[in-house]
Amino acid sequence: MKVTDLKPALIWQCFDEITKVPRPTHHLDKMKEFLVDWANRHNIPVKTDAVGNVVMTKPATPGHENAPTIILQGHQDMVAEKRNDSNHDFFNDPIETIVDGDWVKANGTTLGADNGIGCATGMAVLLDDTLVHGPIEVLMTVDEEQGLIGANGLEPGMISGSILLNLDSEEHGQLVIGCAGGKVTVCTYKYATEAAPADYKYFDVHINHMMGGHSGMEIGLGRGNANQQLARFIWEMSQSCDVVVSRIDGGNLANAIPREAIATIGIPADKEAELMAYAAEFNKTIHAEFALAENPDFTFDVTAAATPATIIDKKQSAALIATIFATPNGVQGMSNAVPGLIETSCNLASVKMQDDKIVITVHQRSSVDSRRDEIADRIKALYQMIGCEVIFEDAYVGWAPNPESKVLKVAESSFFDLFGEKPRVEALHAGLECGLFLEKMPNLDMISFGPTLKDIHSPSEKANIPSVAKYWELLTEILKRLA
Repeated sequence: MKVTDLKPALIWQCFDEITKVPRPTHHLDKMKEFLVDWANRHNIPVKTDAVGNVVMTKPATPGHENAPTIILQGHQDMVAEKRNDSNHDFFNDPIETIVDGDWVKANGTTLGADNGIGCATGMAVLLDDTLVHGPIEVLMTVDEEQGLIGANGLEPGMISGSILLNLDSEEHGQLVIGCAGGKVTVCTYKYATEAAPADYKYFDVHINHMMGGHSGMEIGLGRGNANQQLARFIWEMSQSCDVVVSRIDGGNLANAIPREAIATIGIPADKEAELMAYAAEFNKTIHAEFALAENPDFTFDVTAAATPATIIDKKQSAALIATIFATPNGVQGMSNAVPGLIETSCNLASVKMQDDKIVITVHQRSSVDSRRDEIADRIKALYQMIGCEVIFEDAYVGWAPNPESKVLKVAESSFFDLFGEKPRVEALHAGLECGLFLEKMPNLDMISFGPTLKDIHSPSEKANIPSVAKYWELLTEILKRLA
């Protein structure tokens, strides 16, 4: 079975078209061109702004012209993550989709249902002449995944609606009315090198195949952070023998929990047996610690490596490894206002070695802006202690819940009448664009919802087929009741 055989047909057909268009964050020229061409082919009015946001419109069903204008909103970009054994080129290749029982997944890459399904939904509404609704605006923003650039740069006059339905949530049965804000801390560590000791033995230390995932939605699941576990091993080993480091690398994206990290280390030749014994013990330890939260097949390997020409200055590498190990990571606090909601978290997202510097990226999230800033400042203070240059990037505000939202009441009653149960009304520990829209349009009434997606921001990402059908039912019922 192919994706185009699934129901509701219009959503899946539009999603299939989207999967054929390369659209990693910050590389959306092809996606913008596709959307404008698609709208023109279907005689749908379309406009764009300077940052690349696309808006398509559809008039109201006859007789419903006086209904409020509804904005259906998704984002164009996808997180580009793949397995180590994948040769996929995100800048040129289509996503290869696979139907597996009740799920759609990709072949070794992220699927891009986050937020390709949201965009496909808006396109399906534009095409479906059987629906009852008021005036429709479909807004597809750019670069949501890193910096919320489209929402930040949305030009006045691009949209005029008074109700916004954000289609970027990932769990059927949940109506979202608030989200966390965030900030990215970038720490740059300039290092010197020295000749690699010839009487040392060298080894590659590699953690691989951890689950990773979304650094907001899945930060509370107790999954391993490959960067921190790698630093932990090196630091603990350094407590019993001299350890030098010639390279270190791990993670990729600020909003993805790192699945893989690698370092090349050296130890005195007579310490090899001690290293291998401790590696075996450490492997057992971390598999036991993450037994209930992780992919049971994740790997920790220590293998012989060639002697490098140089190593990082010994004092500098020792300071760096200790600092990475000490970096706040995971849940940092729970909300006092909303029971069960993670308030503040950190993701030690990436460690990238360049010519004469190492760049460490940490993503902070919080539903309390002052707590977001406080944890970012703590990380800044920590890394400045070893001489890093530290800057903050991509700060964005949260979305304060409005339990009295009128569109929320419509969505709740629609959900109950369709499915015979009450939806969960919740705030998320993730970044949505809604807070930025509310800054620009303070009277906007908003909720967010979507079908069930699992393991987003990782190559295990998958979309639940039955939930997409229910999500479509819910959306079209909400549109009818608002008309």
